[in-house]
Amino acid sequence: MNLHEYQGKELLSSFGVRIQRGIVAKSAKDAVDAAKQLTAETGTGWHVIKAQVHAGGRGKGGGVKLAKNLNEVEEIAGQIIGMNLVTPQTSAEGKKVHQVLVAEDVYYPGDNEPEEYYMSVLLNRGTGKNMIMYSTEGGMDIETVAEETPHLIFNEEIDPAMGIMPFQARRVAFNLGLSGTAFKEMTKFVTALYKAYVESDASLFEINPVLKTSDDKILAVDSKVTLDDNALFRHRSLAELRDLREENPIEVEAGALGLNYVDLDGNVGCMVNGAGLAMATMDLIKQAGGEPANFLDVGGTADAARVEAAFKIILKDPAVKAILINIFGGIVRCDRVAQGVIDAYKNMGNIDVPIIVRLQGTNADVAKELIDNSGLDVMSATEFQEAADKVQTVLS
Repeated sequence: MNLHEYQGKELLSSFGVRIQRGIVAKSAKDAVDAAKQLTAETGTGWHVIKAQVHAGGRGKGGGVKLAKNLNEVEEIAGQIIGMNLVTPQTSAEGKKVHQVLVAEDVYYPGDNEPEEYYMSVLLNRGTGKNMIMYSTEGGMDIETVAEETPHLIFNEEIDPAMGIMPFQARRVAFNLGLSGTAFKEMTKFVTALYKAYVESDASLFEINPVLKTSDDKILAVDSKVTLDDNALFRHRSLAELRDLREENPIEVEAGALGLNYVDLDGNVGCMVNGAGLAMATMDLIKQAGGEPANFLDVGGTADAARVEAAFKIILKDPAVKAILINIFGGIVRCDRVAQGVIDAYKNMGNIDVPIIVRLQGTNADVAKELIDNSGLDVMSATEFQEAADKVQTVLS
């Protein structure tokens, strides 16, 4: 589950991470009120207006702008709220902006020049350890840094059983070239950031940039937070932060129906039971010359109602040219699935794409007979290659 920037910053702040202060606003008037409140607290009349959507690269799409007075706050907020923001991480249609974050300007003049760093915390699946990835090249796409100047990216691996050690936090600050007050501030920042990552059961914390201000404070200017869905039962207050408007509406609908669904860009819809079989089925589709349009796991109870719900979800995608149903009858009998397919097909009555059904396992022979004698425009298959050949035939 992804959080908005302002939500991520609030979470970080609750663990003692210094953040760029801000107030979320849902209208231009609210933005002006927020700017007035921030001015009273910080003494500065300059503010940054940031679109709150689940996508990176907001500044490149015009979703992050500096306002130098209240008139500009109102004007910029009015422009951003309601716009469809297109960034490198959105579709061509973009994402509609429902709210903005009015944030304090932290690039104020002082004895030193502000400096930007990149920092993220995530799991290194290769080593089974948590990892702090950081760089002196903050404010840039980390992919660009990795490609052009990989020597400027550092990694600090942390044993989850031990937690972050003081010498590791100091090493991060040292590698970033810090000293004095900024060095001490960075060690505190890194330690608090790692604690937030672990105790919130996150799968990613990314801050780009981490800022060293002109008076040597270290703070998070941005915040990208992804929480582990499987751990949300332990964090009910965090689960309530979910913004369904930012998620794929078909995936949201499928989740409400108890279906494990991921929308993809292909032309062959697939319905399976089991994640491993789903991955194999997507490989099968590609080998047959198609592209998977989705990942859909109906689970172990593929009755008529569940199959019909799955059909409806798949057919919401206009790009789907065929549907491949690939079920292994272990927990659920194949003949029951076959009857579910037949009943769902008859109930819907308007399925106008070819359907290939491969059922293997308990009562597979009975299931094939049911499909073949149903009188419906449904093709049965027993072996993987047979299913692949039929997918290839309907696509050609």
